[in-house]
Amino acid sequence: MTVSQYVALPRFFILFLIALLVFTAQIAIAADKDYKVGDRLSAPAPGAAKNKSAPSAPASAGYKEKTWDDLMPKNWDPMAPLKGLKLDNLKDGDPRAIEALEKIRAAWNNAPIEPALDGERIRIPGFVIPLERAGNNVSEFLLVPYFGACIHTPPPPSNQIIHVRTSKPLANMRTMDTMWVSGVMHAGKIDTEMGQAGYQLKAEWITPYP
Repeated sequence: MTVSQYVALPRFFILFLIALLVFTAQIAIAADKDYKVGDRLSAPAPGAAKNKSAPSAPASAGYKEKTWDDLMPKNWDPMAPLKGLKLDNLKDGDPRAIEALEKIRAAWNNAPIEPALDGERIRIPGFVIPLERAGNNVSEFLLVPYFGACIHTPPPPSNQIIHVRTSKPLANMRTMDTMWVSGVMHAGKIDTEMGQAGYQLKAEWITPYP
């Protein structure tokens, strides 16, 4: 597809295609804090004995480290809504573009969760999007897998967004700060102004990601 053909597409559709590419592409692992849109955090290998970037939560907590891939059922295909869609045939104002966008958004909002995670004590690193503020304190936020999700690009699938509530407000949390979040995961969708989350987590332990 040529650049001129992309320009002919509606702007909001282009943005969503960018989000789709960011989500499905092999994005570089971020090694420092100079993040770019699409950067993901490095995660410990399964079964790793020690990891310097992991939080020093109490050993008795029994948290299981999870990656964002663990939140998606193995047989789920996020690209399925685009199958058969010929983007080079879509022009600005084409109702098929709007219909395709609605189809993709609906599929991603209803993305299946991994039921085995319901009730499990986990810890996972990600980027935060504060939702509920009281002055400089945050008691509710979204955790997302890559830099810019919901802010610089449309929201990722709902099974890649965790809605987090804290037991007590956290001070000085900024949008796209990197955090380790630990607590009990619950399956259950929740709509927020920044996107639909497929999981909810009551945070018991939150610490900055190095």
